[in-house]
Amino acid sequence: MSLLKQLPKVDLHLHLDGSIRPGTILELAAEAGTALPATDATGLLPHMQADDECASLVEYLEKFNFVLPYLQSRASLRRAAYEIVENAAEDGCLYIEVRFAPMLHVHRGLSAADAIEGVIEGLREGEARHGIKARAIAICMRHQSAADNLEVVRTAASYLGQGLVAVDLAGDEANHPPARFREVFALARQLGIPFTIHAGEAAGAESIAEAIEGLGAIRIGHGVRLRENPALLELVRARGIPLELCPTSNLQTKAVAGWDDYPIRDYFDRGLRLTINTDNPTVSGTSMTRECEALAQRFRFTPGELASLMRNGIEVAFLPEGEKAELRAEFDRRLAALGIGV
Repeated sequence: MSLLKQLPKVDLHLHLDGSIRPGTILELAAEAGTALPATDATGLLPHMQADDECASLVEYLEKFNFVLPYLQSRASLRRAAYEIVENAAEDGCLYIEVRFAPMLHVHRGLSAADAIEGVIEGLREGEARHGIKARAIAICMRHQSAADNLEVVRTAASYLGQGLVAVDLAGDEANHPPARFREVFALARQLGIPFTIHAGEAAGAESIAEAIEGLGAIRIGHGVRLRENPALLELVRARGIPLELCPTSNLQTKAVAGWDDYPIRDYFDRGLRLTINTDNPTVSGTSMTRECEALAQRFRFTPGELASLMRNGIEVAFLPEGEKAELRAEFDRRLAALGIGV
């Protein structure tokens, strides 16, 4: 087993509906009596995975529409959540935060609460069987109504500390800027729910600025376009606001022009607080190990530097300090066993 495979990892930006196994869709479709465009997992991949021709975030997000009809029951959500934990454990993760949009799963009778409970049940089963920590983040979707998003926040508040740790804003960033969602995240602040915001992916640095100053985000999902505003970059560095970078996904959605244009080494050397994440393992055809391998090969990140990025994930996780301390101890134990210093 390679050193990077064994490296203890943390994945804070991991979408449930972007992580579904093709084999699971085959089985769920069979249970539902629904015909699929292919009869095996390999044949389904083009419908579930972005390719080199993907031109934008909007095109990338279309892959989610293929799996969502099969994630409309508590049992299917529980299964999907469990399998994400199983996959992450096999890839060396110690902790994951799994995000999903409850209101995308209510089209066949579920409530937002039902969807959250189904996901939490699957995460807990995965934790018990595979020995890693997993928590849920409820997403508000940019294209949905204020009423729906306010319902997500209110419902999430009922599960805060019971398997759910935060809320998020995701979706078509370019056409739905964060300023439209001030009311939604004002409620999250009022209810004491931490949140991260997708920003600086399909829109520029102004989106990041609004997410921080207008909405109050304490983490930024992606944030790869922060360099477009040097003053904002310095503010983010000075405040220690974490960026949830997702390298492979960021290339596929055209947040950057290519690997040579990816600013991670520059951000790292400037002292920004970075985390590395998969975003959507199935849609992007990636894993945490593959993300680490890409950084090592393309940007000469050493095992120690990669370990420091994973330690950042522990420090900025939406977890109580006691649970972070447990993660740090296990992380350090595994690093020592591998002979990796940070």
